[in-house]
Amino acid sequence: MPSSLSPNTSSSVLILCIAFLIMAASVDPLVVGRVIGDVVDMFVPTVSMSVYFDSKHVTNGCEIKPSIAVNAPKVTLTGNMDTLYTLVMTDPDAPSPSEPSMREIVVDIPGGTNPKRGKEVLAYVGPRPPVGIHRYILVLFEQKGPLGLVEQPPSRASFNTRYFARQLDLGLPVATVYFNAQKEPAARRRA
Repeated sequence: MPSSLSPNTSSSVLILCIAFLIMAASVDPLVVGRVIGDVVDMFVPTVSMSVYFDSKHVTNGCEIKPSIAVNAPKVTLTGNMDTLYTLVMTDPDAPSPSEPSMREIVVDIPGGTNPKRGKEVLAYVGPRPPVGIHRYILVLFEQKGPLGLVEQPPSRASFNTRYFARQLDLGLPVATVYFNAQKEPAARRRA
């Protein structure tokens, strides 16, 4: 049976399939870790964001000890310098999943740089899981333009990432990465 697809169409279909597989591979851990669903809606990653605590690279679902995450992580973004981004870090499990808390907000980050080039709205607070395993999620949004003055949330408690994004007209995330942390026994904490 002869194929009804031209060589150009076949190539386009193949490229779309490869792009879908790459997207699925980058989103799947976010679904399994309930980041998509609990914190953000389904999205297609369009920016690469790398996160490091010292030399430890953060990959979706990895474990980071609170003792190495005392200081803000080193975050780098791809993207055009003319595009601005907002970075939100949240703990949807603190003190419980029904009462999430905010860890950090930085706005007006130029693409291709890092959050130090943006405006800090809420300073970084390292993981402090009281009990059990907590997810710490870094969510990157593309801005439509400079945000100007962004008011600090009245409380770190009960922060809702979707509501925050809606208030600032940020749309869906362009990148997200998360890690897990749990309380360390006192004898194992690093200085």
